[in-house]
Amino acid sequence: MMLAGFVSTLRLAAQIPVDTTEVRRISWQVAQRPHDADWYMSREARAVADSIVKYQMPSGGWPKNQDWGLGPDTIEMEDCMRTGIGSTIDNGATYTELRFLARMYRYTNIIEYRVAFLDGMEYLLGMQYPNGGWPQFYPSRGAGHYSNHITFNDNAMINVMQFLLEVAENGEPYDMLWLKDDLRQRCRKAYAKGVDCILKCQIVVDGQPTVWCQQHDEHTMKPTQGRAYELPSFCGAGETTPIVELLLSLPDPSDSIILAIDGAIRWLENHKIEGKALESYINADGKPDRRLVDQPGAPAMWARFYDLINGEPLFCGRDGVPRKHIEDIEYERRNGYSWYGSQPERLIRRYNEWAEKVLGRYMLYDEE
Repeated sequence: MMLAGFVSTLRLAAQIPVDTTEVRRISWQVAQRPHDADWYMSREARAVADSIVKYQMPSGGWPKNQDWGLGPDTIEMEDCMRTGIGSTIDNGATYTELRFLARMYRYTNIIEYRVAFLDGMEYLLGMQYPNGGWPQFYPSRGAGHYSNHITFNDNAMINVMQFLLEVAENGEPYDMLWLKDDLRQRCRKAYAKGVDCILKCQIVVDGQPTVWCQQHDEHTMKPTQGRAYELPSFCGAGETTPIVELLLSLPDPSDSIILAIDGAIRWLENHKIEGKALESYINADGKPDRRLVDQPGAPAMWARFYDLINGEPLFCGRDGVPRKHIEDIEYERRNGYSWYGSQPERLIRRYNEWAEKVLGRYMLYDEE
């Protein structure tokens, strides 16, 4: 009877249709966009999340520039797993994976996603320096490597801080992770230390706070070298804007925070470039190129870097030699990097609104 029943069960199972349809894969970029609840419960979403869990590093973090939807670079991933080096917060890595896993757990209750999320949280909290800064990579890629520095470049540290604040506030999707109060408090403490680090890293000239560099020494907190073409400098277009935006978002700002904000805005106003534009053209070799031209009435813009001595726009190629004009660096770097930007323009508008609302005044330096 037992054998007959077993055979009958096999026959019944054989009659049940099996879904052999191949899962449609989407890119990691598309997967990160907002989706409805049904999508997060789909096989498509599961495939992305399972790939993220599969390739989580022993450290708890993830390497950058991998497509968890269409498939990561398996050779690079194997090398990262073998060496244990590669986890990073650069280019959106780690905190974006954690944000996605939180959404997946909210709608699926799959325990592996929660476990991976908690491991990743320990990674982010554990890599913070005692002074409150975050390096670009952890574990270290080697003594003296630029990625050990406190990294504002590409908003790495700021984005991590904003993510930790999301977790601490326990809104969607983190409310369904049943996070312990201790973890949320650790996130708040890490965020506060990050703010303190920001204030200590701000470049001060003749007693006046100014802006920030892309990276600051993890020990001295002074501006320092990144890649060969990223020299110690004042950062105008780029990293300073999200730093100040974070400071503007703080409730009940202290006097030191207000001074830091005012100093940065003052510096940006004094170093904006007017009457110029970055022109795209075809050079003598028939290649698309860029150059700075006179253009009266052009919107204000800022150089990405300004030298620390004279506060003048700074450009640098892979040879590491500072130059004063974008046309003086090699073709590849001239066209392969963002040397100018208008980001501070929106920041100054937001500052004006903040100053009127929070401080009851309009732009500190206009009162002089």
